[in-house]
Amino acid sequence: MRILLISVYYLPSTKSCAKLMHDLAAEFLQLGHEVIVLTPDNQLGSNLKVSDENGIEVVRIKAGKIDQAPKIIRAVNEIMLSAILWRKSREFFKKHRCDLVVWYSPSIFFGFLVKKLKQLFGCRSYLILRDIFPQWAVDAGILKKGLVYGYFRKKEMEQYGVADIIGVQSPANLDYFRENGLDKKHRLEVLYNWTKLKEDNIRFYGYRQQLGLNDKVVFFYGGNIGMAQDMNNILRLAESLKDEPKAYFLLVGDGSEAERLKTIIERKKLMNIVIHGAVDQERYLAMLSEFDVGLISLDRKLKTQNFPGKMLGYMYYSMPVLASVNPGNDLKIMLEEKCAGLVSFNGNDAQLREDALRLIKDLGLRRRLGANARLLLENTFSVSRSAGQILAHFQ
Repeated sequence: MRILLISVYYLPSTKSCAKLMHDLAAEFLQLGHEVIVLTPDNQLGSNLKVSDENGIEVVRIKAGKIDQAPKIIRAVNEIMLSAILWRKSREFFKKHRCDLVVWYSPSIFFGFLVKKLKQLFGCRSYLILRDIFPQWAVDAGILKKGLVYGYFRKKEMEQYGVADIIGVQSPANLDYFRENGLDKKHRLEVLYNWTKLKEDNIRFYGYRQQLGLNDKVVFFYGGNIGMAQDMNNILRLAESLKDEPKAYFLLVGDGSEAERLKTIIERKKLMNIVIHGAVDQERYLAMLSEFDVGLISLDRKLKTQNFPGKMLGYMYYSMPVLASVNPGNDLKIMLEEKCAGLVSFNGNDAQLREDALRLIKDLGLRRRLGANARLLLENTFSVSRSAGQILAHFQ
């Protein structure tokens, strides 16, 4: 088959979905399929650029900035994204018809594009749904129900409507569809996140020595520093451990909350936490390979559930997970059942601090949990498993 993958981000972006979609594309290619990736690029000089990247045909379309753009500009650019991608890629796809469309959400605005492509190709489609938006924004207090919410909700429904199958990221996500009466209208299944089980050779950069962290237990967070993550949660943890000499927190990434958090860290003179800007994929994986504990934080007000993509990198390098999540999140059950991490509910600061101290003081515990995390990755989150699950519906 010729398979088209659509994503807002693709390599060399450092977003977790960029690597997810690249790994999936590479797996489809290895299984003998032709693969085309369609993605926007705000830095492109021309309207369309097609390149062969290790056998994957990547079609980049010039579009407005989304990543790190002000909220209103980002919203406008996302709303326009589907129409822009269709208009600028239409002639290309008339000559390169595909047998299957697979797309990643967020964004929720790909419904129009996928509908047009399905009509052009006469093919079926699979939606990889990783964010239930706008519901999570309402839960987090970022968005109130009203006209704007109603518009986003309409786009959400349009996207579901053009998907032959929707793959949600956890069993708890199925509850959202049942509670909203959507399980009768759409074909749903759980499709866990995935990663390759063998990365290319990763260069050693010696970050621990460069940053003067040789005698520290480094709690590493990599990814979006935004509202849904409730990064105040991690700041409170770092502040509560400021007198613990071995504790250090390294946050790597960008997002709407990064500058505000840096200001707080500076004002409180916290010396055991630093926010480092986003790095490229090679450097990010190198960092993961050097540090001790992987951090996950999710806002307690969230009612939809999330398995953060960053967790896969932690597990790949056998890092134990220290997580603070919203109530009802399947992640707590999974990590505790597999003894792959320590998990508490966001808001229980005392438990989170106690879990962090256990990991700081017990190297054996870190190693046991880390080894179990790697086993969990291999058994549940492999790209071959996910690719096979998607393809089984269409072959």
